[in-house]
Amino acid sequence: MKTLILTFGLGLIAALQAQDLPVVEEESQNLGTWYLKAVAADTEVPGKKNGSLSVTPITIKILEGGSLELNFTMLIGGQCHEISAILEKTDEPGKYTAYRGKQVVHIIPTGVQHHYILYSESTWHKHVIRTVNLVGRDPEVNQEALAEFEKVVEARGLKTDSISIPKQRAEACSPGSA
Repeated sequence: MKTLILTFGLGLIAALQAQDLPVVEEESQNLGTWYLKAVAADTEVPGKKNGSLSVTPITIKILEGGSLELNFTMLIGGQCHEISAILEKTDEPGKYTAYRGKQVVHIIPTGVQHHYILYSESTWHKHVIRTVNLVGRDPEVNQEALAEFEKVVEARGLKTDSISIPKQRAEACSPGSA
């Protein structure tokens, strides 16, 4: 389950290095708050069955060289998981890697302002896990962005019934606590 949680978490990092972001003028720049609005995967999403998947807003910083640092927490089935990770920028626009290339994330802009779809493929112990995430600048689910998300989920060969809408949490929890 930790592998799948990290896959979701790292997939979120790429959203903020998209084309409409400010130019980096400092070594470390806070890009503000983003929200995970929908998740789909070719494996079961933790917490989906009992509806207990919730996330805090995501804080993103651009690091020197264009890599990204992500920090947020996920509460899944009463267990708190703190996500803090670095996503490495590649030479290919819209493509990022993590864990020495074991995870590749592609950014897909939507037609809705400040919404991005992230397609991720992760290789863990010879298994490929595919995830699709919808992220945006505000916590409300935008129906137009969600409709685009569903089309991308289908186009990537995933089932729309695998889509989960996480609950938004205002405050972080401590790892290992509910």
